[in-house]
Amino acid sequence: MYDTLKLEKGMYHLANQSFSQVLEQMDPSAQYAGTELAGLDAYERQLKRFGIRVSGAECDRVEKFFTTTESAVLFPEFVRRAVRRGMEESILPELTAAVTRVNGTSAKAFAIDETDGAYSDITEEGGTLRKTAVTEDGTPVTLEKYGRLVTASYETVRQQRIDVFAVMLRAVGRKLAGAAAGKALAVLKASVTPFGLTGSTLSYADLAALYGEFSDYDMTTVIASPKNVAAILAMTEMRDRTLDSSGAVHLPFGAKLLRDSSLSDKTVIGISKEFALEAIMGTDVLLETDRLIDCQLDRIAVTVRIGFNPLMSGAAAVLDWNT
Repeated sequence: MYDTLKLEKGMYHLANQSFSQVLEQMDPSAQYAGTELAGLDAYERQLKRFGIRVSGAECDRVEKFFTTTESAVLFPEFVRRAVRRGMEESILPELTAAVTRVNGTSAKAFAIDETDGAYSDITEEGGTLRKTAVTEDGTPVTLEKYGRLVTASYETVRQQRIDVFAVMLRAVGRKLAGAAAGKALAVLKASVTPFGLTGSTLSYADLAALYGEFSDYDMTTVIASPKNVAAILAMTEMRDRTLDSSGAVHLPFGAKLLRDSSLSDKTVIGISKEFALEAIMGTDVLLETDRLIDCQLDRIAVTVRIGFNPLMSGAAAVLDWNT
């Protein structure tokens, strides 16, 4: 049962397994079906075991993790999950059609060639079928390392409410994901031939032209700098736009409007989210777990490795007027 597991540092250092995966193997969630613990994963059951409340009106303080040597082992996973949640709340998931996980600092991706003809072409009886060629890309995708160093002594952190501390960690995750999103947009931009404005300034006609660049795929998302997002929102055609249930703004033709400060004020990118880009993760969020368990919070190094591979031709378009 969950309340008799022996927790130790070494559970973070098993090859090809995360701490949560190790816990789940030792204490499978399936055995709690139909009980009051159904719906909790193995890590959440350990929080319950040690009475650590990470949210709500009676949320504990960070020092609660360090009540015993075993409960202290839960702290690095709490940090990782909070950072990971911040990454998931960023723009990055809005840009990627799929996530591939690999071991290493580079990965071989595949290339797709559809130049043999469009899907709509009719094949006569006995004729040759149009071809989609899938090959291994000769150039490996480099998985860049993104990191953030958090400096805070244990004495500074220990009396903080856990949920407040989690807000800071989520912000770290958003910073990491934001840096990676900048790279993702650069990869998308480099994968297509951009076109320019119809006039001297960005107009609704230019956004319509961006939409018109898509044939086999739907443009689901438009990404622009904060300045250009403000300019788009000020357009007459946007005056009746309202936020959807998730708080997002959509253009009249349905595409979600997102802002990203890494983009130039002279670039707007449109994508079909489900087909444009693959994220390749070399590691999940990495932490110096032993230091965290031992209350050495003066330097929390948080890193992740991510690379990006453009997928389907025609699933991205770029409006660019830098020249």
